[in-house]
Amino acid sequence: MDVDAGPVVRPYAVTGGRAKPAAGAFDLVAFVVRRVGPGEQHLLPEQRAILARTSEPVSVAELASHLDLALGVVRVLLGDLLQQGLIEMHEPEYDQSVGPLRPDDRILKAVVNGLRAL
Repeated sequence: MDVDAGPVVRPYAVTGGRAKPAAGAFDLVAFVVRRVGPGEQHLLPEQRAILARTSEPVSVAELASHLDLALGVVRVLLGDLLQQGLIEMHEPEYDQSVGPLRPDDRILKAVVNGLRAL
């Protein structure tokens, strides 16, 4: 047994067996930011960690990397937080004729850094 590894919790235990978020799609480059409000007392430790990281806008990919959680798990937890009104989500602009509009360099750098950290 590796004592340094700490407790191991399977992703399905964190998400209650859910594979899709209850609300929102959460694109990798979507930005998430915390909303100030009540209702934070019955959150999972992972959800509290998400809220702690989202006091400033952060991309979904970067958030998953910082928290060392699988992207699918982060999306499910973000869906719960969005449904409770504890976060706001800002998706990249989309044009029906060409698809997603190119994000600015700051966003791309944040995503690349997040992916490198995985």
